[in-house]
Amino acid sequence: MEPTSTILIVDDDRDIRTLLADYLESNSYRALCAADGLAMWKMLDEAKPDLVVLDLNLPGDDGLTLCRKLRSQSTLPVIMLTARGEPLDRILGLEMGADDYLPKPFEPRELLARIRSVLRRSNAMPSGGADKAQQMRFSNWTLDLTARHLLNPDGIVIMLSGAEFRLLKVFLEHPNRVLNRDQLLNLTQGRDADPFDRSIDIQISRLRQKLGEDARVPQIIKTVRNGGYVLAGQVTVEPLP
Repeated sequence: MEPTSTILIVDDDRDIRTLLADYLESNSYRALCAADGLAMWKMLDEAKPDLVVLDLNLPGDDGLTLCRKLRSQSTLPVIMLTARGEPLDRILGLEMGADDYLPKPFEPRELLARIRSVLRRSNAMPSGGADKAQQMRFSNWTLDLTARHLLNPDGIVIMLSGAEFRLLKVFLEHPNRVLNRDQLLNLTQGRDADPFDRSIDIQISRLRQKLGEDARVPQIIKTVRNGGYVLAGQVTVEPLP
């Protein structure tokens, strides 16, 4: 069977790299390994992987720094590996633009499930020709469903991570409807939230920043007390010019 996607594992623990690489390759993925940020950038340039599994604790630039730098120039999906007892690290990872996180220690099959989920959503591009290419307009902003980026009212491109794109698209598909955290997590990542999962809140905070919203009085993505979040206003779907 031909490998379906290429996964870059960035972890300074050789045993973990070897274990994960062997497991992914046994499940028809091509696995590449890097022990630090320098090796990661080299692999990204040479091999063009489809997803990065990035450990938080690395020598030199740590995973948060690497994720922030990567997100500033690419929408490549990132799954962050964090310490189980450090929820703050997971929150910071999402703030830096990670698409998902997995606390250590973990079962390789759990990571495989997360990889499949993130890749499935990342690869869910609109099908068909140019006549089917669409954009969604809201509050003088435009979400380009083909390029998967956001255009501000002045026409300037605002880059979105894969998780941010999926979340905004879900809101635009359900305008003026209150969606709770469980619904949003299920619609964007295909899984239920645990009691301490703040990933949706973090991603909404990032979206608000990119939309230039005042967090105290947001006008586009509003907080509904004891309910969830709602995208307020009219949404129109149009063909790309």
